Amino acid sequence: MSAKLQSLIKQSRPFGSLEQEASLAIARLASELGAEQADLLRDSGITATQYNALRILRGSQDEPLSCGEVGERMITRESDVTRLLDRLEKQGLVVRARDERDRRVVKARITERGLALLAKLDEPMSALHHRQLGHLGPEKLERLLALLEEAASR
Repeated sequence: MSAKLQSLIKQSRPFGSLEQEASLAIARLASELGAEQADLLRDSGITATQYNALRILRGSQDEPLSCGEVGERMITRESDVTRLLDRLEKQGLVVRARDERDRRVVKARITERGLALLAKLDEPMSALHHRQLGHLGPEKLERLLALLEEAASR
């Protein structure tokens, strides 16, 4: 991988360490996978971060979530979940209301329009994931997931 990554990023010197090389390889792959996902979502008028928030709200099974709860479940860190939900609300994809038990808390719920958008994206996104990583096969994917989990547990 070393020579290939060095060539891709046009680096002539060797990496400072295996850890550096692995970190850069993961970052490069994440960027490439994310760019393909962004391309797929572009026609739907949402970003990958907005897609992630919608999937979180769909997965909450009709239980509205606060901004903090959405933020905790995001794949990528989002510094302003409130603004993210504002944009989704303006598009009619989520609705927000004050919590009945604690009026200081505002909770978001996905709308029928948001559910319909996700339903439209489910198959293309699944196909994209298969195109991106399916060539590895189940055994290698399981090993990759285990290694990533182990790396994240530092």
